[in-house]
Amino acid sequence: MKKSFLTLSLAALVTAAPLVLSAQSSKPLVRLVVPFNPGGGSDLFARVIAPGLAEALNQTVIVDNRPGAGGAIGADHVAKSAPDGRTLLVSDASAYTVSPSLYPNLPYAAKDLIPVVDVARFANVLVVPANSRFNSLRDVLEAAKKEPGKLTIASAGHGSSPHLTAEKFQADAGIKLTHVPYKGSGPAISDTISGHVDMVFSGLPSVSEFLKAGKVKAIAIASSERSSLAPDVPTISETGFPGFSSFISQGVFAPAGTPDEVVNKINAVVNQIMTSKELAARAEQLKVEPRANTSAEYKNWLLGQAEAWAKLIKEAGIKVE
Repeated sequence: MKKSFLTLSLAALVTAAPLVLSAQSSKPLVRLVVPFNPGGGSDLFARVIAPGLAEALNQTVIVDNRPGAGGAIGADHVAKSAPDGRTLLVSDASAYTVSPSLYPNLPYAAKDLIPVVDVARFANVLVVPANSRFNSLRDVLEAAKKEPGKLTIASAGHGSSPHLTAEKFQADAGIKLTHVPYKGSGPAISDTISGHVDMVFSGLPSVSEFLKAGKVKAIAIASSERSSLAPDVPTISETGFPGFSSFISQGVFAPAGTPDEVVNKINAVVNQIMTSKELAARAEQLKVEPRANTSAEYKNWLLGQAEAWAKLIKEAGIKVE
């Protein structure tokens, strides 16, 4: 059987120079640690890149879900792992940008992790159950102002991008919603579908299939302009909040001390996977537009995000209960 172009190109990329990740290593296993339950965005993208990594590195690559403490358990595990490229974090970037400001006793610091590559970046979208009485963001605003605190909004957990997006929106809109945190976006979306909570902010990829199946309705997206992947969904900016934006990044992170050549190799492999023709159809289905990026570019963007979210956390007095 002929090998695919992706397999051949990735194999050539990885074997270009002998690194820690060579097939002759005595450690045959690469772990992609996801700090949330299966079914959420981090888990989804870990499973998207795992097969290509396994082919390219000629190693067994597994997804290791380690949920808890808003992602801190899994992130801390990676931060304290050997910096050899064999234990990587695949996570919502909040593990790097938000948790260090939100958790006073966080067992790791942002400096303990190296941003390797931005796997996918996409705007948060506000969805409600398919049978919800809300058909627009204005409907939500009117109801929330009439009965402050009655409406519930789910999130992937304290400090997650959806949580902070909801807090930012409440602050800007002058409304009060009741936050219902979950251990990952999977269960948060599931309870929104079933009507146990009124709404949830989530990345478009996590809800795209449910939108297509008619199980939820998207009423607003947190991007400055309408997304080409969801052109019928109005932006929050259109509803009276100019410039409101909030993006989720699903990234790969390595323990501090991981050699630059290993970081660069993993970066190149993941970029090749996500921008390949073979993944184009899957990317469209997931509602993402992959774009190649360097480790340095990703880190710079994350530092800007960290500063903005730290300011929100302080000004809004957001604390983990």
